Amino acid sequence: MTSGDIVYDKIHFRHDPKWSGRLGPAEGGGVLLCVACVIEMIDSDDIASVRKSFALSGISGVLKCSPGALRELLRQDNRVSLHFTASLLGMLHTVEDPATLEKVDQVLFQLLLELQSEMSYRFVLDEIHKQLSDQLSVKGSLPTFNFLGNLVEAVPNVAHSLVTQYVPLLEHLCSALLYPDEALKASALYVWLKLFGTAGGSAAQSLPIAIRDRVCILLLQTLANASAPQLINNCVGLLWLLVQLGEAVSVLMNSPGDQIMCHENQNNSQILCQNQEQQSPDQCPLPLILKKLLMSGDETLQATSARCIASILVHSPSQCSAPFIKADVPEFLFDRLASSNSEVLLWSAYSCLVLLTDDPLFFSQCHSVYGIETLVRSVKEALQLTNLEVPKQGLLLLTEILERQPPSERLFPSSSGFVAVSEAVMGGVSSSCLLVATQAANAAAALFRLNHQSRPVQYEKIEGIIEAITNRFSELPLPSPAHRRSSRSLKRSDPNNQASRSEGFLLQALICFHAACRLAEECASEPVLKENTFTAPSKHSCAQDPLESLCQCLLRCCDSVWIPTVIKVCEHSPNPQILQYFYSILSSQFTLLPSLIFVFANKLASSGFYRLPLEHKGLICAGNRHPHLNTSCCGFLQKLSMCLLSQSDPASGPCQSDVEEVENLLLYNLPFLCCRLSDWPSLLCEAPGIQLCEYKGPRAIQYCLVIILHLALQQGDRLLPDQTVFSSVVWLLHSVQAQGSCALPRSVLRSALYLLAVTQDKSPNLDRAPLNCISKALSSCQSFPSLYIHHPALLHFIWRYPDLAEKFGPVVLELWLSKQAQHTDAEKTIADIQEKGEKTESRADDREPDTETMELLSVIEKYPAAILTLLDMVCTREATLAGQALWVLEVLLRVQREYEADLCANLRPALLQALQRLNVESMGHGLGQGPTAQVNSLPLVLKLLCVMQASDPPSSSSYSRMDGVHFKLLYHAVSVLLSNSGLMDQLQTVLSSSSAPSLSPSACPPSALLCCSHLLLSSLITLQRVNSAQVQKSISWSLDTAVQRLLVQKRNTDNLLLVSHLRLLQALLDADLASAVVCLSTGPGLLGPRPIGVEDGTLYPLGSRGAQCLSIALSGLLLQKHELLLRASVNCLSSLLGFLQRKSPATAKYVVCQPWSRFLLYCLFSSGESCRLHPAILRLITILLQNGSTAVWEPDLLQVMEAVERRGVKELSEETAQALRLLLTQIQSNVDQPPLTEEHKQRVGGMMASLGLQTPSESCSASLPGNVLRVGDVSICLSDFTVKAGGRSGN
Repeated sequence: MTSGDIVYDKIHFRHDPKWSGRLGPAEGGGVLLCVACVIEMIDSDDIASVRKSFALSGISGVLKCSPGALRELLRQDNRVSLHFTASLLGMLHTVEDPATLEKVDQVLFQLLLELQSEMSYRFVLDEIHKQLSDQLSVKGSLPTFNFLGNLVEAVPNVAHSLVTQYVPLLEHLCSALLYPDEALKASALYVWLKLFGTAGGSAAQSLPIAIRDRVCILLLQTLANASAPQLINNCVGLLWLLVQLGEAVSVLMNSPGDQIMCHENQNNSQILCQNQEQQSPDQCPLPLILKKLLMSGDETLQATSARCIASILVHSPSQCSAPFIKADVPEFLFDRLASSNSEVLLWSAYSCLVLLTDDPLFFSQCHSVYGIETLVRSVKEALQLTNLEVPKQGLLLLTEILERQPPSERLFPSSSGFVAVSEAVMGGVSSSCLLVATQAANAAAALFRLNHQSRPVQYEKIEGIIEAITNRFSELPLPSPAHRRSSRSLKRSDPNNQASRSEGFLLQALICFHAACRLAEECASEPVLKENTFTAPSKHSCAQDPLESLCQCLLRCCDSVWIPTVIKVCEHSPNPQILQYFYSILSSQFTLLPSLIFVFANKLASSGFYRLPLEHKGLICAGNRHPHLNTSCCGFLQKLSMCLLSQSDPASGPCQSDVEEVENLLLYNLPFLCCRLSDWPSLLCEAPGIQLCEYKGPRAIQYCLVIILHLALQQGDRLLPDQTVFSSVVWLLHSVQAQGSCALPRSVLRSALYLLAVTQDKSPNLDRAPLNCISKALSSCQSFPSLYIHHPALLHFIWRYPDLAEKFGPVVLELWLSKQAQHTDAEKTIADIQEKGEKTESRADDREPDTETMELLSVIEKYPAAILTLLDMVCTREATLAGQALWVLEVLLRVQREYEADLCANLRPALLQALQRLNVESMGHGLGQGPTAQVNSLPLVLKLLCVMQASDPPSSSSYSRMDGVHFKLLYHAVSVLLSNSGLMDQLQTVLSSSSAPSLSPSACPPSALLCCSHLLLSSLITLQRVNSAQVQKSISWSLDTAVQRLLVQKRNTDNLLLVSHLRLLQALLDADLASAVVCLSTGPGLLGPRPIGVEDGTLYPLGSRGAQCLSIALSGLLLQKHELLLRASVNCLSSLLGFLQRKSPATAKYVVCQPWSRFLLYCLFSSGESCRLHPAILRLITILLQNGSTAVWEPDLLQVMEAVERRGVKELSEETAQALRLLLTQIQSNVDQPPLTEEHKQRVGGMMASLGLQTPSESCSASLPGNVLRVGDVSICLSDFTVKAGGRSGN
């Protein structure tokens, strides 16, 4: 035999050359091979094993390098090919050298693959079967089994032939498993392993049942006693294949323990034998076998064992789980979670435990309690792995345990356990994999059950999980509408695409959020769970209630994130499941935070959350589809409606029967409203026929529609066009009355009235018939206030039609003003709290009317008849309501220039009638006929009269047309006051107590009351003098005390009280100190010692000394520079000098020529230019000049003219311009003063000309722009403090 050639020279010469050939690559010349030489060498016992091995190596090389070459040689005679194959098979039994044996196996395997002959395969199987049958022992069959296993794996047809045509051979393979040699068992199992695993296990399907069952039993026996690693691995590998077959699982799990022989001499099976001794003989040993594998140190075996358990449980969970649980397999699976980081093992253990949790025995034997801590730690660690399927499976197991755990057995009795599991769940929610986050949200939903909460409840951790889920929403890939439409078909075919995963996470997140809301409700209902009883008392006051914090978090997240996200996701393709939980979550918000729920409800309703669920119901739930979504939508709509209804209760207060009525109508009829909004008009216009049940049926559905339309429209959500709503409601009222009943349920009638009022503007006016129908329906309600809704449209609707205004106009106005009064009182209360203790001044007529008053004014503008109704309310209603009506009329009078000229003309005759009636009633009261309600309205009527007089001065054209009415009004007003003896007595009491020297300051009447008394008395004096009214009772007043107060006590007296004193003195001086209203008393301080001189008698009761004292006091008050005090002082000085001129001109001359007059002017002129141009100062200079005073010097006049020239005549106020005009006129006509130079005369003439050309409208606003000034509790008519132009006030 030459090097490289496969030829045996000693015998080659006698072989036919056709069996020889040079094979191999052409460039190298190839290898000379003689098949006959090879066969003879193999068959000969004389050839050394080394030579045979060399020859086999050469053939192996040829088969590798020259595919097909050897096949061509062997095709010359098939018998040679079979003989060659048989020789190689024989060597598998005879050769003992491992290296040679390996080459035999290799060449035989390559040869069969080279030949690719079905006949060769059958020949091999026949030969193997023949060998096994002829041998008394299968001890030498190990190489044959290994070769057969490789062949079965490489050629699937061999496996199929083996299981269908060579059953006896399979019997030999089974028998081999009974041989004690573990290596032989491993080789036999190798064949079975390849047989069951070939071609996806298709060959195993054709395996005879008896053989398969025998293999199962033998496998259990072998695995129970196996010790060699190779044998164990092959056993476990075959077991994994068998447990994937349902029939095999049944055999494996039903094999009794007495069929499995236990060899006590094998150390590795001692534990199994001990366990088998403890169980009955008919119990299955497989769970114990797999538990033994779990206890091994090989993680591969542990993982495969867990996979086998999972596969068994998948095929037969109800029958197979109990044996594993009783064998404590869950305990060992949990132990593997604690001791391994293998991804395969972890995933397998998770999967196995997930299946075991289906059996209640898992929980009754407390495996969940034992393993929960280990599971939580394992999930935390698994979240750090790269294979995210592992933590996903772990979170699935956690979810199953949390969902199935019996409430009686707590998993987290301490807070540390709950904190750990919440951190694990939060970590899962924050995972980069959306599927893991979805499963974590599922686990969180189960965790939020009440029975899983520790004591105290960890609200902060629950809040943290909710916020973590909420934060994931920003990462969700929410596709655009176009992308949604294009991928809609893909989502059905591929549930794992990104869009489907996003919706899956959103759905699970909603389920979790709903569970959190339910938990918050349950905790709120149990006082023991509301707060931590172990918290130190010092921390209770400063820390926020954790449950309330959780509720706020839920509401905040729902409002800011969850609602926009769900609406965006379901905008074009609504998902019924997502929407079902979404509306359930919204419903739960109505019970979490009662303090904020009204704001939340208003925001929902104003954002279209009536239309949205109604459209979803019509789109998705029609035809009884998706009943759960329908129920969820109905629950939300009912809670939203009842919440909104509770905010809009009738003016008379909430009526429980109405609330229950609406609640029942919505409860029974909302589920049937599963149609599109476009179908609602037809529902409203249907003739329902006889209504058998109050809350059910077609008519009840119509009532339900009316209520929904009302509540939605009240929040700005127009579900239907206004004209459609208006006509439908009118038809509904007509339909109800046509059936013989005009009495709708009060809540429905209230909603119908609101809808008619709000939609009237965009609808045609009503004819007589529908108007009568509406009037009849409203009259059917015994209490119209229960129908009232505070809305401007209702005012306009009622007053739009005279018939309705006649019946319901007054009550609507009363209800409107009552609501307005409530709002005003609330605002005033807030203002009082904010400004408590502060004295503020504001002009009453500067107060801007609120929107409600402006709405009422717009009604009056369109429907003037409402004015008389308001006046009647002023005269006949209680104080609060009458005051509100008065305020509206005040505003109307103040801004009447913006309305038509005759809008308020009919108010004066009506007011005159009211005063006449009050006068008669007042006199009747004086005769002892008893008081009436109208007498109590006198202050309001008089205040209205004052406002009318102030808003319509005598110079106006309306006054010239109504001067007779004006006179009568004033006359009756004065007569009523002067004939009211009670009023006069009260005035006397107030004035007497204020002047009593024995009273302490604290016992004196309040300053505001004194001011009002002085001002009222001054007005009575003036009006009585002007109108010559009769006086039934006079008031006593000390003139001496009044002058002394002004002279001595002015520093200790309130400025406003000083002003009122001056106003009263002015009125008395204008009446020459002789008024029928006041009986003045005097004293020596004014008249001097007795007997009274002639001059004092002329000036009685003031006297010359009193005149000087009063003049000095007024000069001192002028220096105070208080606006009202300055004006009142100048006016009072003017009246004093007028009184003195009429009684004693010499005294008047003496008073104005005193030195203090010059000092007074000097001080005033030194105060700046604004003081020089003040109308009161200009009037003071004029008065001094008129009375011949020498205190006014020419430089003073020049300063005034220069100040006027610098400012400009057009920049002067109307009052200042008038005072300047009088001063310049006095300067031109004054003969007592030194004559002016020509230049000065020209300057005066120019100013007079400029003033003459200027109209009042061209001048700036008056110094006192309003008519009424409110200082604290005192209202002052500012016209009383306009600087007098001359003469007596009131003339």
